[in-house]
Amino acid sequence: MQGVVIIVKPSLSRKSIRALRKGEQITEKGIKAEKLEDGAEGDVRYTIAIMVDGRREHRVLGKASDGVTLTQAQKAIEVLRTRAREERLDLPKGRKVAMSFAEAAVAYLDRLAQSGGKSLDDKRRHLERRLVPYFGKGRLDSVTDLQVEQYVQSRVAEGFKRATVNRELSTLSHFFNRAINWKWMKRDDKPQIVKSAEPRKPITVLTDIEAGLLMQAAMDDVDPALALFVAFGLNTAMRHSEILKVRYEHIDFDSRRIFIPEAKAGEREQVITPTLASLLANHQQSSGDQKGWVFPVLWSGRVGHRITMGKQFKRAVLRAGLSCERVTPHVMRHTAITNLVRAGVDLPTIQKISGHKTYAMVLRYTHVHGTHLDKAISHLDRPSASITQKLHRVEPLAEAFVALCS
Repeated sequence: MQGVVIIVKPSLSRKSIRALRKGEQITEKGIKAEKLEDGAEGDVRYTIAIMVDGRREHRVLGKASDGVTLTQAQKAIEVLRTRAREERLDLPKGRKVAMSFAEAAVAYLDRLAQSGGKSLDDKRRHLERRLVPYFGKGRLDSVTDLQVEQYVQSRVAEGFKRATVNRELSTLSHFFNRAINWKWMKRDDKPQIVKSAEPRKPITVLTDIEAGLLMQAAMDDVDPALALFVAFGLNTAMRHSEILKVRYEHIDFDSRRIFIPEAKAGEREQVITPTLASLLANHQQSSGDQKGWVFPVLWSGRVGHRITMGKQFKRAVLRAGLSCERVTPHVMRHTAITNLVRAGVDLPTIQKISGHKTYAMVLRYTHVHGTHLDKAISHLDRPSASITQKLHRVEPLAEAFVALCS
């Protein structure tokens, strides 16, 4: 019976390194010593490759002919591990390992999905398509101000509008804020996120005739819910998503109020017109649902409310002979708010009806459509007949003054 030959791999030491032949190498504890085939006789190249807190650290330290030794390689590994320990001490309380940007993005989206976070589809699209591919390889708490600026510059160079990039930066800012709240990083590690100024879009408003045509076109549509949707928009100034989330149990028909638990500026009480209250009461009676969604999903086996009325609204716009590029569901909100401004309603009341978060947002409508501007400018109106050539004659005293100043 033949004996078993056991090959003992030499341990990494100065003696074993000197015994290496050209092309041979020894790897131990993250250090690799390789005898080079070319170069100086007996030259050795030292390389380290270790995992530190989930990150692979790979460094070529240099050659023995350059003065690199085994001891220096061992010290280099200890420095990397010491630095990692120091970084762990600097992590938020409760964390032992720093999260990567990509890892945190997945956890962030999962938490938002579980808690019913707002604009989840947009945030998911921004992160998965843009932000994670750009920042995902590094640590969450190592993103710098410069990197954010470079991201913005790269997106603009690709031809994307400032408004589009600003929406992505909003997601990035919200992402970092939640990471801070959830103790994934420290507040001081959040980079500065500066949005670019956006050109203000003109406020599009429907005339009374256009609003009437749109309402009639909605009533003629195959979807009976479309007329109610348009009536909501023109009679309340509510947002598209707010309208579709209304439930019958949140409507107080006696006081003509709708409780909106989730809105852009927080929960609020929405006042509605007598006409809309009547339409809602009739719609509730015909649907046979006393508490559910006013705009339920149409597919069998699914529950919840409709996500959008965009396609139906577009049909009504075309049927009314209006422009789909100009008239969107949000234009109904602009129209309703503008009508309040033109009627002379005070701005705090308008803000309560419209649900704007800030007073400045309401002021945009007064700057364009406020009747007080027309009244104010009328005080400066002067008939052209009062302007005569005599008014432009230079008097002797004025002539002397002009001569003195010239």
